[in-house]
Amino acid sequence: MGQKLVLNGNHAAAYACKDARVQVIAAYPITPQSPLTELLSQFVENGDLKAKYICVESEHSAITVCIAASSTGARTFTATSANGLLLMHEQLHWAAGARLPIVLACVNRAVAAPWNVWNDQQDSISQRDTGWIQIYCEDNQEIYDRIIQAYKIAEQLSIPIMVCFDGYILSHTLMPVEIIDQESIDKFIPPFKPHVTLDPENPCVLNLVTFPWIRQDHPDIEKLGGYPELRYQLQEALLSSFDVIEQVDQEFGEKFGRKYGFYTEYQCADADYIIIAMGSIASEASVAVDVLREEGYKIGLLSLKLFRPFPAKILAEFAERVPASTYVVIDRSLSYGYEGPVCTEFKAALFTHQIQKNVHGYLIGIGGRDYDVNQIKDAVKQSITAVEKGQTDKKTEWINVQK
Repeated sequence: MGQKLVLNGNHAAAYACKDARVQVIAAYPITPQSPLTELLSQFVENGDLKAKYICVESEHSAITVCIAASSTGARTFTATSANGLLLMHEQLHWAAGARLPIVLACVNRAVAAPWNVWNDQQDSISQRDTGWIQIYCEDNQEIYDRIIQAYKIAEQLSIPIMVCFDGYILSHTLMPVEIIDQESIDKFIPPFKPHVTLDPENPCVLNLVTFPWIRQDHPDIEKLGGYPELRYQLQEALLSSFDVIEQVDQEFGEKFGRKYGFYTEYQCADADYIIIAMGSIASEASVAVDVLREEGYKIGLLSLKLFRPFPAKILAEFAERVPASTYVVIDRSLSYGYEGPVCTEFKAALFTHQIQKNVHGYLIGIGGRDYDVNQIKDAVKQSITAVEKGQTDKKTEWINVQK
């Protein structure tokens, strides 16, 4: 099928872009993302990837170049981290509103100020409302596979996708990665056929000025609508994207032997308590599950893969199926003034579907602070103690923070 290489997460992403035959790459260097696009520039220079690599003066320009290139019908890619992603914020909205299937690798890093180049997920989570699909990876193989999948999903839905993976923990850590042979990738991802392109022989106006009302002076009135109609169409496309995401993942699994779903579960069938985590922290949590099981506790793990659109109904069905009464949600980002975003979303999913479960939120590893299995164990035991005392709800707890 292919070959196995030992790659860090950044290089796994670069190989995926090469194998997806990306045509335009625009990027600006930022730690810990820089090695990803550096390798892509080498692929282009060596002739291994027939693409345009465009050096720009900022991350805002990088995403703008991708928007322009995607509008002409090119398959595009960019990558960034932290404040670089935040500098793209305006144009992230534009890419989604223009329904452009751009793929962006977010190498998760803490957001300044104060300056911090270490890992948490505050950067991508803060962009959750820009209209992009967001996928979170647990290891380097998943980074490679998910970027391949992302192009097929994005181009079917005309929605941009952010593939997120933890800085340093994955981006700079070496792991075995199976690279799929080019012929198989070409069969899996058909050539990009954009829904609209710039063509001198057929001139058109892209993303013209809209109003709260429907413009009567445009030839495609029913298709275009007004601003509310365009926002409605994007929202409906995101809410109905689960079938396409699942179908692409299923096809990938059948062809290449790996599939990821909206979540993966570990030791959940008989669990009384289930940890929910997203990204590389789920790997550490799986070790905590094993240790707690050895100590006699029935603990499970749900590793969340898709954050936007949030799979609320799918998670509610999971919660109905398994016996666990309490969920220990470990976030690596914070919705300031409230709690961890995964915790909030999961609570809302249960409430909307009228499922009564205890949900306890914890914050860990903010700004790259070390965490280990024992700290995850302690968080679970805090929840066990609280439930045994009849405390079904509790405030969000910060783990390994001097208070």
